[in-house]
Amino acid sequence: MSKEYDLVILGGGTGGYVAAIRAAQLGLTTAIVEKSKLGGTCLHNGCIPSKALLKSAEVFRVTQQQADEFGVKTGDVSLDFSQVQKRKHQIVDQLHAGIKGLMKKGKIDVYHGTGRILGASIFSPMPGTISVEMDNGEENEILILKNLLIATGSKPRTLPGLELDETHVLSSDGALVMNALPSSMTIIGAGVIGIEWASMLTDFGVNVTVLDRLDHILPTEDREVSVAMKKALEKRGVTFILGAAIDTESLEKAETVTISYTVDGATHSISSDKILVSVGRSAVVDDIGLANTEIQVENGFIQTNKTYQTKDDHIYAIGDVIGGLQLAHVAEHEGLHAVEHMAGRKVEPIDYEMVPRCVYSYPETAAVGLTEQQARDQGYEVKIGKFPFQANGKALVNGHADGFVKLVTDQQTNDILGVHMMGAHVTDLISEAGLAMVMNAIPWEVSSMIHPHPTLSEAFGEAALAVEGLAIHM
Repeated sequence: MSKEYDLVILGGGTGGYVAAIRAAQLGLTTAIVEKSKLGGTCLHNGCIPSKALLKSAEVFRVTQQQADEFGVKTGDVSLDFSQVQKRKHQIVDQLHAGIKGLMKKGKIDVYHGTGRILGASIFSPMPGTISVEMDNGEENEILILKNLLIATGSKPRTLPGLELDETHVLSSDGALVMNALPSSMTIIGAGVIGIEWASMLTDFGVNVTVLDRLDHILPTEDREVSVAMKKALEKRGVTFILGAAIDTESLEKAETVTISYTVDGATHSISSDKILVSVGRSAVVDDIGLANTEIQVENGFIQTNKTYQTKDDHIYAIGDVIGGLQLAHVAEHEGLHAVEHMAGRKVEPIDYEMVPRCVYSYPETAAVGLTEQQARDQGYEVKIGKFPFQANGKALVNGHADGFVKLVTDQQTNDILGVHMMGAHVTDLISEAGLAMVMNAIPWEVSSMIHPHPTLSEAFGEAALAVEGLAIHM
């Protein structure tokens, strides 16, 4: 069977389904092809389930370790990991049902199966028609389209020679569905995902060691944040082995998993119940029919212009599959921009320096804009404003006073170049900093805004005052 659409979206993850909703709002007949579940990685294997587990880990840590500080006597505290997983599934299922409802509301057709791009054929003189191999075994559906949006996302990457079996050697996907917690875990990779898992597992009582080839953690973040986060996690029991060259061929699986690594010329080995490989994600570009198009792939990612068009200008691509900032909120906005463009509307290119990025560990980190080093490397004469949460009343009341807010500014123009935060709830606070940068606010304007007391947001106002050495409570 064949059916015609204004837009077909290959992939129903965050970027794909948001783009579909916007297309329907603009009056475009729209279909999504999804081989798994609507919501994609973010909802089912990433953002939401991992944050649900992190919240359970936080409650366990606070109840077990901090309740006495608040005058709450809890007695013996234990963890029911099956209930932790059950709660995670309930949250995911509720959100999944909501997305399916939005598809019905927008009259968006959803095809459950594997979609592949066809070349020029009897269906269309241009490449892009989609053949859907249906999950239910029915005859392939042929979707004839005016525009195609590729939003196939990404999958966990591993190291050459280090096979993911999801039993002994896990990806983040495998770790999310563990039936029981291991007593020890070696995490390979100290980026965002590795640090979130290190924080979570140590709160659950797992003995955690993190290996990374670099000499510092969270390499995309400001160095002060990286250093402070490492100290905070070490204080809670996480062991870091940095500057480590990992010998993937040395992997041994028995009752425990053992792997060797070299630091400063000396070879060592480490054994643990499981290994979690957290070394980034690769785009899903295989077996989707790209060879039938003019689309260019470089370093594993689809190449697009600023309006997300590929070499075949009626075929667009967004999200993890094009590289860049592999974040759900980035994919959403790329999808919105692509749909607006194909609908003939004028759109301004996304300024990726204005995109907030977050790490949901304990403590959390959040940032927008340039790091201090990036600003200096770009030739700015930098001026810093910094304020610690230890001087913030609400942080002390909450019992989470680690961390700080840091503003990186241009001394010549007084523009805010970047904002970096570490502490509890900073992933919620960072949006004010993002708005300030989008509106070209200067520190004086930020500090002029009356922040309610007592709130964590006061720390942002104080950091803005600190740029000129005028912080009140420091």
